Parts: sequence; C-alpha cells; structure tokens
Amino acid sequence: MHARKYELLLAAVIAARATSFIFSKMILEDLGPFNLLAARFLLAFCLLAALFRKEMAKATRRSLAAGAAIGLLFFFTMSFEMLALKQADSSLVSLLENCAIIFVPILEIMLFRKFPNRITAVSIAVAMLGVVLLAMQQGELEGGFVFGLLAGLSYAASIPVTDRLSHESGSTLCIGIIQVGVMGALSLLMTLLLEQPQLPQTGAQWGMLAILIVVCTGFGFTLQPVAQSHVTAGRAGVLCAISPAIAALLGVVVLDEKLGSLGFVGLLLILSSIILPYLDITGKSRQKQRG
Repeated sequence: MHARKYELLLAAVIAARATSFIFSKMILEDLGPFNLLAARFLLAFCLLAALFRKEMAKATRRSLAAGAAIGLLFFFTMSFEMLALKQADSSLVSLLENCAIIFVPILEIMLFRKFPNRITAVSIAVAMLGVVLLAMQQGELEGGFVFGLLAGLSYAASIPVTDRLSHESGSTLCIGIIQVGVMGALSLLMTLLLEQPQLPQTGAQWGMLAILIVVCTGFGFTLQPVAQSHVTAGRAGVLCAISPAIAALLGVVVLDEKLGSLGFVGLLLILSSIILPYLDITGKSRQKQRG
C-alpha cells in the first residue's frame, strides 16, 4: 500500500506536467524557448527555496550532485520539448516525448542489465500500442518530430538516473528543488547566448507562466524524485503514458481537436496499462491469503 501511494503521487506529477504542453505552446508565440524556460524555472526555484529554506539548509553534497545531474538531463528534455513545440502540435510532442515508455526498459537492460518482470513487460507492450494508436490519429508527422523524439530519449535517460540517485542520495525534496535551479541557470545561459531576454508582457502571459511555475514545476518537477524514491524505473516509464493521454484530451477540450476512434482506443489501452499491475498485485495477495 505504501508503494501505491508513491505511484499515485508520480501519476499526479506526470499529469500536472502534461498540462504544461498546451500552456508552453501558447506562450511560445511571444517568448523564445530558452527565455521561457529560464523565467519558469528560475522563478520556481526562488519560490521553492524560500518556502523550504530550512530543508535546503540541510542539503548535503550528495544531494547537490544528484540534483545537478538530474537537472542537466531534464534541461536537455525541456530544451528539445520547447524546440519541438515551436514546430509541431502539443499533443504530438507529448506523444513523442513519452516514447520514454519504450526507451526506459531498453536503457535499463543496456545500463544495468535489469529485465522487467512479466506484468511490467505486458504493461509496457499495452502502453506502447496505445501510444502508437494515438500517434496514428495525429496523421502526417510535422517538423518537430526529431526534436520530440530527442526529448523522449532525454526523458527516458532521466528516469533510471532519477531512480538510482533518489534512492542513494539524501533529501529527495532538496534534489527536486536543486534540479529546478540547475535547469533555470542553464536556460538563462542559453538565453543570453542565443536569444533576447524578456519577461511576459501581458496579464494572460503572466497567468500562463504562473501555472507553469506553480503547478507544472513546483509540483510537477520538484516532487518527481520524491515519488520515484519508492517507484521502480520500469513502472515510472509506464506511468509516462498518462501524459499523452491527458495531452490528447486537452487537445479535444481546449483546442477543439477530434480524438477519433483510434485515439479513443489508444486512451483505453493506456489506462489499461496503468491498471494492469494493480490487478496483478491483487491476485498475488489473494493467493497468499489462501495459502
């Protein structure tokens, strides 16, 4: 039951971050990609560091190193995501980025020689099929395909690294806050090198930025190391399927996109992949009770 609570937290974290695609897509019409990332993550870091200053004062060198490593990987993920969003629909970018479902078990096999158990393998296969159907629903691929795929590779790399470092390092909350600061610092550097720094100019832009800071970053990014400290990397990879599902639904509700029969079946398969391990656990517990 304890592990399930952290899985639910991770699911909520991924769901919160899934909303960022549509807000980022809208605000990118006025801000450069690295400019947006710098404003989002630096302001979020200042807010979080102030709220949890007592916790941050206890940060160890190991926590600092872990946060920096995870932050670097997520910086690459977010950079590729922003560049993809400049050229493609938000729902397509989410689908490509969350190909982490496919890449995570492959990376675990290559790096750690860790093979998924039967139920995880089945969940991955079902989730992959659901994502493929959603991708087919999108029709012709656009110019952001390569950047979206690179975002997926970077995201996949970050999951086993976060899994390993969140178990081995100190405060997972500190790690989460430090990673946000690292992402903001690297984004600011890229802004100064490649773009003209500026802040949002309208109330609507500030409102969308506030959502990105509080919901998608303060909750979404900061608590991922906390959740993953009790969730396997393979299971975290499967939970990534939540993101394209939410992105597709937001496309229907907010952007008036049509889901279609393929997309609907894809969403059902993704939800099934998330539920499958719980059904397996229930079956095992019943067998134990009978025994």
